[in-house]
This record gives sequence, structure tokens and C-alpha cells, in this order.
Amino acid sequence: MMKVGRVGVGCISGIYLKNFKETFRDVELVAVCDLIRERAEKAQAEYGIPKIYDTMHELFADPEIDIVLNLTRPYQHYEVSRAALLAGKHVYSEKPLAADLEEGIELVKLAEEKGLWIGGAPDTFMGAAIQTCRKKLDEGMIGEVIGGRCVMGGRGMEMWHPDPDFYYQRGGGPLMDMGPYYITALINLLGGVESVYAKSRTTFSERLITAEPHVGEIIKVTVPTHYEILLNFVSGPTISMLMSFDLYRTFQEHIQLYGTKGNMFVPDPNGFGGEPKWYNGEAKEMQTFELEFDYNVNSRCLGLADFAVGIESGRNLRTSYKQTFHVLEVMCGAMKSAESGQPYVMTSKFEREAPMDPTLPHGKL
Repeated sequence: MMKVGRVGVGCISGIYLKNFKETFRDVELVAVCDLIRERAEKAQAEYGIPKIYDTMHELFADPEIDIVLNLTRPYQHYEVSRAALLAGKHVYSEKPLAADLEEGIELVKLAEEKGLWIGGAPDTFMGAAIQTCRKKLDEGMIGEVIGGRCVMGGRGMEMWHPDPDFYYQRGGGPLMDMGPYYITALINLLGGVESVYAKSRTTFSERLITAEPHVGEIIKVTVPTHYEILLNFVSGPTISMLMSFDLYRTFQEHIQLYGTKGNMFVPDPNGFGGEPKWYNGEAKEMQTFELEFDYNVNSRCLGLADFAVGIESGRNLRTSYKQTFHVLEVMCGAMKSAESGQPYVMTSKFEREAPMDPTLPHGKL
């Protein structure tokens, strides 16, 4: 069993803690730290975490810890992950891998030089819905995939998140925040991306927070908040993708794939389950198909457990940097394309790892 030390106890940390304790027994959480010590103390009391550290460097110095779980804000991912690698720890980071491509390149280079692994979220592609959709696509349910459309649109995080400011700073915005779910799902369905073309805009220069505890405060927006993107895949399809924090409502959601035999409707890639459907072109009717894999509820920590088992056993890791770096380059490529007005040609390659094994007991990887 590999032992984990966690840096950061923010909004997403609760589900990690729950799943550490109740589901995934191939990893053990032994230490935690947060800049706000009270958060770490609350987590320790609720979930029985053995150790609390005041600083991440103290945590990194613990010889018992094999993997550092980086749950800090996106613009902090590079600093925390780099320090953990320098301390000789494997790193599993929340998305994105880093706030820009140059940081991602440096992290990957450092990990390879030190013989360590770095990888991370999202792990929703390992859930029942996307794994089932992958199986059906591979079996030819909708024939050859011609193209598709992805939509993630909403009115922003300031309406509900307790600390929404970082969503509008470096490393934030709809592309860096939500893009990893959609792009990770797509490359696990279709394979690697070859080139990217994008347009972007920042519709509102300021945002009014309407959620507690910062009601009435103003956020200065420093990143684009609306993207239209074309992803050209090595396997042939071109997928258009809308990522926006500027829309009141969209009537098409999530991922639609268009094939020579019909269309597939992939559930929300920010979740593990859902109800996948396809339009049968021959029968001219919409049909629902059953989930054929495990993990159809919020199973965050699944990717970390797979990461740990892969390192320990020597098998390929589904959530390694080979995936998270490719996703980061797609997003940074879209940003570079929007700035230059020219397509961005990818430098990294991506090959899908093995699908999940539906015969394994729940919680075992």
C-alpha cells in the first residue's frame, strides 16, 4: 500500500477524503497540510488522518510518504509539484497539470530526470459512463466518427463558489477549469489531438460575487472567459468545443459525437455516471444503452488509486503525465491559437491506455 500526503484542503477535498476512507484501500492518506490549519484539523478529526504538518516542506520531508496529492489552486500547482518532486516524491495533482505549457514541460522533465511519476486529474474518464461509451465506440456502434460538438456554458462561479476569485486569474477561466474534463474524455474516446484552432474573448472585465462569504466583492478578470475551439484528432474527426463562463444558458450540453451509423450523446464528463444515448441512424430513433462498468457515482480518488497501483506494480498508469501533459498542451495550444490567429500544431502524442476492467471488485485497481 502506497502512502499519500495531501497539500490543500479546499472545496474538492471532501470527496477525496470520503473515498480514501470508504472505497480505495490501495492507498492510505497519512498526512495533510493547509495554509489554514483549521481546515487540516477538521479533516483530521473527521477522517482520522494521522499527521498534520504546518508547511508543505515539512510534509515532503516525511519519509513515510510515497505520493504527494496536490489539491492547491491551479496557479500554485507548479510550485507545489516541483517542490514535491525535488523532495523525491511522486506527485498526483488536481487539474490542470500546470498553469502554462512551459511549467508543464519543466515538471515532466524534472520527474523523468529523478525517475519519478507525475500525473493527475481528472479521473472521471475512468467512470462507468465514459468507459461504456468508449467500449461502444470501439465496437462500432455509430460507425466511423466524423465529428462532434462539446458545450460547457454557464454564468460563472461567483454565483455559488465560496472563493471564486481564482477562476478568473492565471490558470483559471472556463478552458483551464472545465476543459480538462472534456478534453480528457475526448482523447480517451478518440485518441490524441493533432492540431488546435481557437477564438476567445473576455466579455466582462469585472465579476460581482453573489455567494457567501464574499457577497458584494468585485473580481478583476484577467483571463479569457469565452472560447470557441476546433480540435483536429489524429484519427480523423474534427470536434468543435464551446467553453464559456459568459452564458446564461445553453440548450446543448456535454459531448455529442457524429458517426456514419448514428450519433452518440456522452454524459457530463465532469461526472462518473449518467445516461448515455445514441441516435440509431438505421432505425431513426433515440436509444439509451446500459452502463457496463463500475464507478457511476462521484469516485474522485479513483485516478490516484490507479496511479499508485500502477507505480507499485509496474503497469502503465492511466492518469500519468502522458495524458495530463497532452491535455495541458491542447488547452495552451488553444490559448496560443486565439492570440495568434493561427492553428497550433501539437508536439506531444497520446496513446490511450487500457480500458477499465469491469470484473475487478469495487475499490480495487
